Amino acid sequence: MSEPSHDPAPRYSPLHAVHEALGAAFTDFAGWQMPVRYSSDLAEHHAVRTAAGIFDISHMAEIAVDGPDAAAFLDAALAGRLSAMAVGKAKYSLILNEHGGIVDDLIVYRMADSSYLVVANASNRFAVVDALRERAAGVGGPAFAVELDDRTEQIALIAVQGPASEAVLAATAGLAIEGLADLKYYAWGSGSFGGSDLMVARTGYTGEDGFELYAPVEHAAALWAALTAAGEPLGLVPCGLAARDTLRLEAGMPLYGHELGTSILPVQAGLGRVVVTDKPVFVGRDAIIAGPPEGAPVLIGLAAEGRRAARAEYPVFDGERLVGGVTSGALSPTLGHPIAMAFVDPAVAAPGTVLDLDVRGTRIPATVVPLPFYKKEA
Repeated sequence: MSEPSHDPAPRYSPLHAVHEALGAAFTDFAGWQMPVRYSSDLAEHHAVRTAAGIFDISHMAEIAVDGPDAAAFLDAALAGRLSAMAVGKAKYSLILNEHGGIVDDLIVYRMADSSYLVVANASNRFAVVDALRERAAGVGGPAFAVELDDRTEQIALIAVQGPASEAVLAATAGLAIEGLADLKYYAWGSGSFGGSDLMVARTGYTGEDGFELYAPVEHAAALWAALTAAGEPLGLVPCGLAARDTLRLEAGMPLYGHELGTSILPVQAGLGRVVVTDKPVFVGRDAIIAGPPEGAPVLIGLAAEGRRAARAEYPVFDGERLVGGVTSGALSPTLGHPIAMAFVDPAVAAPGTVLDLDVRGTRIPATVVPLPFYKKEA
């Protein structure tokens, strides 16, 4: 079992030299130096909506859970019922604290009957690893016969997202994927590249069809180059974190530290469906059953006109009454108008309600709308 380092020194993706050669601008993200853009945020965003984009997301954390109690352990440790998931499938889930707050949101893959892969956000890698280890050891509950292995250092993660993504993978020289065309959303398949096995999942964080490729770090640069060569005639471009953020916002997908946090219950963020409350035991169950206090803020979508967009922490007003705050906001590249997610008083959360966004001292009317703002055509 590998022990993760809590070293605060900057982290670098195994693709860092590739990004430098492409002229990427970098930003610190959870201690990692990651590309924020290569050309322009708008061009990268539009490429994903119309063709395809390639992203380095190697900063994500991968934790293997193996052992005879793996299914029962994850049922107790997480909010979902992972034991019901078939081998070859993936599930979105949450890890909660004892107060029902969200420690992180996760993607969990069932690799075999007694084997899972838990993928956590970079900012919460150590919090998730520590929480899983405590729960496996029986802190606050029964102990489980499982082994946990933080494999983040060994795995490179590359995402190809957009309507042309399947065609890009199919055309990539040296990449072999079993049943690519038949791979369903939130499922994974086996593949190979460069003489090594890899995992290909039909998952993503953009609201488009797409894939995430889990590969050994030593093959990351060659895999990126092969995908890029195959994808260039199809409109594939490298994309940074800025485009990833506007894409996920349009798709109404939450970002930890903005829409999710340890003081937020899943139901407040519209994620009540993710929690299986009829399990007899899971961390945070009592708080989830009790629910949030009356009047606790809830997450909404807001759409405005014009070009001025509200950003995180901008206030939201109902007349002269402060009713909440923006968690994420941008001028939507796809829709052409400002959009935002915000936590507000539930009394003003109904679709059609008109509120005011305080954008640097100017009140901008915005209408409550259902999430997501954008949904790809079937």
